[in-house]
Amino acid sequence: MKTITTFPVPVREEEHTWISLSDGTRLAARLWIPEAAEHRPVPAILEYIPYRKRDFEAVGDAVTHGYFAGHGYACVRVDLRGAGESEGVLRDEYLPLEQQDGLEVLRWIAAQPWCSGNIGMIGISWGGFNGLQIAALQPPELKAVITVCSTDDRYADDVHYMGGCLLGDNLSWASTMFAYNACPPDPLLVGDAWRDMWMERLEKSGLWLEQWLKHQRRDDYWRHGSVCEDFAAIRCPVMAVSGWADGYSNAVFRLLAGLKTPRKGLIGPWSHKYPHFGVPGPAIGFLQEALRWWDTWLKGKDTGIVKEPMLRVWMQDSVVPSTRYRKRPGRWVAEASWPSERIAERQFYLDGAHLLSEDAAAAAPNTAEQESADMTIQSPLSVGLYGGKWCSYAAPPDLPHDQREEDGGSMVFETRPLEEPMEIMGAPVLHLELCASQPVAMVAARISDVAPDDKATRITYGMLNLCHRNGHDKPEHLVPGRTYTVSFPLNHIAQHFPAGNRLRLSISTSYWPLAWPPPQPVRLTIHTGASRMALPVRKPQESDEALRPFADPEGAPPPAMTRLAPKNLKWRVVRDLGDDVSTLEVIKDEGIFRLDAIDWTVGSKTLEWYSYQDDDFDSVRGETLWQRSFTRGDWSARTTTRTVLTSTESHFFLHAELDAWEKDERVFSRNWKYEIPRDHV
Repeated sequence: MKTITTFPVPVREEEHTWISLSDGTRLAARLWIPEAAEHRPVPAILEYIPYRKRDFEAVGDAVTHGYFAGHGYACVRVDLRGAGESEGVLRDEYLPLEQQDGLEVLRWIAAQPWCSGNIGMIGISWGGFNGLQIAALQPPELKAVITVCSTDDRYADDVHYMGGCLLGDNLSWASTMFAYNACPPDPLLVGDAWRDMWMERLEKSGLWLEQWLKHQRRDDYWRHGSVCEDFAAIRCPVMAVSGWADGYSNAVFRLLAGLKTPRKGLIGPWSHKYPHFGVPGPAIGFLQEALRWWDTWLKGKDTGIVKEPMLRVWMQDSVVPSTRYRKRPGRWVAEASWPSERIAERQFYLDGAHLLSEDAAAAAPNTAEQESADMTIQSPLSVGLYGGKWCSYAAPPDLPHDQREEDGGSMVFETRPLEEPMEIMGAPVLHLELCASQPVAMVAARISDVAPDDKATRITYGMLNLCHRNGHDKPEHLVPGRTYTVSFPLNHIAQHFPAGNRLRLSISTSYWPLAWPPPQPVRLTIHTGASRMALPVRKPQESDEALRPFADPEGAPPPAMTRLAPKNLKWRVVRDLGDDVSTLEVIKDEGIFRLDAIDWTVGSKTLEWYSYQDDDFDSVRGETLWQRSFTRGDWSARTTTRTVLTSTESHFFLHAELDAWEKDERVFSRNWKYEIPRDHV
């Protein structure tokens, strides 16, 4: 990224200010204000998240908001109630109180002498969520939104559940917020109140995973904050952004199809990051694109962005499988609208171990024996150990490995080598006629690009809890042995398959630890003659070659930082053949760094273990451990959070621990234990 030091307008920064709410609570904010704005008010941009403006987000905030401010915008970065230096307690995601606080923040910004009254909201992940949620409340001050790596559907397409299956990331993400909520505010900003604020957080924030596990079906808890419940409520323009390695790319397509306001979609090869920090590359000049959006809707300028295609995505080329890519080869393609009439559905039929195109299926002998062919699978729990993370937060090394490691425990269907290249763009859909041996079962499906040397790169995947076949709000047990017809989408993707490569569809009955397995081993039978896969095929367009290229990434200068201990990121699969125990170990050690200007030293380390023994479904176990530390001079505080999730056929068992130290004295310790019945999961 190119660091820009000279901007069109000079900026003053307020590292900390208070925003007082109607109930007396004060939220902590950081401001970047054009110096002339007090006399010539400017539009404002708000980012409203819980990730601590003081330390963990200090670098990214400075790079992004310093850049916007240098181009004539007042930027306001606010920590949610109970986060960072903000007062109060954060008790869960996306609560009505969070949204009402956000409305008050918008009114406060609009009332400042440096603000013109026009405000945009931008955010990645949490900030992308609440930007949409607050837009649905239609505050008059909010004129446009940029939502990055977020979703419109909190149940069906978020970190908690996928296709009605409980995600392993549900535990991982709950542990992340468990650790965040235990962090102290900086005494330099809040004074002697810091310890009381810290103790209140430790006592009252709670263990969110318990709540999430109590809602295993789509109910009012998940409907709240899911803007897909009423797309018409959003009336301001929306730019939706994600990446193919991110967990939230599907939402971009649904937002484009569901919203009626001016809207744009952008999907690159990136993981869960802003595109100017994009990994895998190529990163782009996203801040320049965002300025074009803000200039259009907050300043009334004609930047030309409205006339450009509604959707622009990175069409990925074929690559060898790897858990990390510095760059994904490909090219930009675009569609004037979504859904696009240029996407044609092409059917592939399951026939024995083959995937037959429509032409090949029509030419094949049509015998009753072939039409009724059955294939069965009962997958080992090892299928999924090489599947990577549901949402890649850092890209290396959490992407899926060579799928040959997984296919030995899967039912595999494959095309012949392609005679000519093929490109897909959209969501493949799987239509299966099947029966299961247990009342609770799941099916996981993966599409891989298989090279002539047999290396298999996973392109996309999807899952369905078969108890949710008639809807996520009304699960029903299966009748073992009864035949059902089910359909479910795989994740959206844009992918080029070269001639000579093969497409492989792999089906398994478990996908651990990406998803929690069913209560018991399941034998799944698929009637292949009645089953098929629909691919969204897109022919290359000459118009793609004329697309305006993106600029290189730029940003404002980051704060001075000294790294005191290096990062260490590893994924390890450990197979103890003596005890027949397999473990996926995730090490995410962010090291130790000091923000030099404020003499604030921060350390963060995460360890995760996902294990099982033999074919014992009751042995499945997820455990996380977070360590956080904060130091200035002779003052220090640190926290340790540990969460363990196990299960039996009937219940989930949740155990968590939280310990906090001031210097070397433990000042807080608490344990949680819960038993939560399984609900068709």
